[in-house]
Amino acid sequence: MNSKTLAKAILFLVICVLASPLAAKEKFPATTKDGLPLKEQNRHGAVYVKQGASLADYNKIKIIDCYVAFEKNWQRNYNSDEMDLSRRVSDKDVARIKEAVKEEFPKAFTKELEKGGYQVVDNTGKDVLLLRPAIINLAVTAPDIQSAGMSTTFIQSNGSMTLYMELYDSATSTKIAEVMDAEAVGDEGFAHQGGRVSNQMEFDRTMETWATTLRKRLDQAHGKSSK
Repeated sequence: MNSKTLAKAILFLVICVLASPLAAKEKFPATTKDGLPLKEQNRHGAVYVKQGASLADYNKIKIIDCYVAFEKNWQRNYNSDEMDLSRRVSDKDVARIKEAVKEEFPKAFTKELEKGGYQVVDNTGKDVLLLRPAIINLAVTAPDIQSAGMSTTFIQSNGSMTLYMELYDSATSTKIAEVMDAEAVGDEGFAHQGGRVSNQMEFDRTMETWATTLRKRLDQAHGKSSK
């Protein structure tokens, strides 16, 4: 699937099942548009799995570059609420944040998967599971703006984002699963200081949680105890 086709698939998904960060159960269809049946769901997301597919067939993982897209109108809405012109989000800021998320995704997954004894590789093969990830509906409450002024912002949550990930048998290019999960990021229930350090820590923590879930599913499929 090329980037244009992937973008269309993600747009379809957002319209159909991810209209809000916490999607209701009834918004998830019984099958994906290409026929994968719904296996699990909750108010945050859903898992679709091809009949007969098993993660036990894979010991290696290849991770495609992560596609990143902000929540619709996020930049415009953020700037409309910001009176200080020097604190408004520029197109350059948007590109920088997207690139940072794109770079951190494989780091978080590689660290967790290798912890479980799985190899992260660049090649394909019969024992290689291919991940095609996308972070969509990205919203940052207090983005790190490259401005001359100094300011401190206290926030309840660092933001939110949704993982949409397709899993393929890399040898045959057969899609075996789709995963969707919308999460609030750094929502501790109390005010804390926002900014670059806090954002990176909390967004990385969310990606590590997703990576841990995949690693535990692989462990379960291989009959291994998992922590």
